[in-house]
Amino acid sequence: MSKGVTFYFVRHGETYFNFYGRMQGWSNALLTEDGIKNVHRSGRGLADIEFDAVYTSDLKRTIDTASIILEENHKNEHLEIEQMPEFREVHFGSFEGLSAAEVWPEVEQRVNIKHGLPEGTENQIQDIMNMFKEADPYHFAENYTEFWNRVESGLLKLLNRHAGTDQNILVVCHGMTIRNLLHGLVADFDETEPLQNASVSIVKYQNGHFEMLAYNQVDHFKDVADEAAND
Repeated sequence: MSKGVTFYFVRHGETYFNFYGRMQGWSNALLTEDGIKNVHRSGRGLADIEFDAVYTSDLKRTIDTASIILEENHKNEHLEIEQMPEFREVHFGSFEGLSAAEVWPEVEQRVNIKHGLPEGTENQIQDIMNMFKEADPYHFAENYTEFWNRVESGLLKLLNRHAGTDQNILVVCHGMTIRNLLHGLVADFDETEPLQNASVSIVKYQNGHFEMLAYNQVDHFKDVADEAAND
């Protein structure tokens, strides 16, 4: 059987913008105390996975998350984090930092009026991104094509380096980045559940195909007490 590569896509831990319900794309909010705690729990659950490389976006919340996961790992003491701006979150332009509870419903309503698309579908997500750019008076927000071209270029770099190696690759990035990667890569991907902070989604690439092994997984989270009980 030919060799493949397995990607562990981890969403960053909870940030203060997550906690406050703020729009967060390229904004650089810090992890909360609970966010740090849950990344440690996620890292303990992944502690016996031997990662061969680790990548993040160049935003601090992903770098800090990856550092904690490696701190908890039993087999990857000397791995270095490689930052890739290609894996940044969607840029929301002038909407960055505003109340998500106010911004999202308004943009979704505009999309539904214009296109009438079912909630959570790939086409609706794409049209929401396009609407953000249209609604941003400065047009700094990314539309779907701009976003996808950026993220896909990062993925192609990883495939060129790691396809056919049977390696485990840790990629710590962002909720919409991971969701859209999975929508674009995995056949019949129909998950509409938003990714939880510090969750892991596992995808294997082999023989030119992507297979989903886990989505939005948090049941691997392990507390210190759980770890001690297993010693």
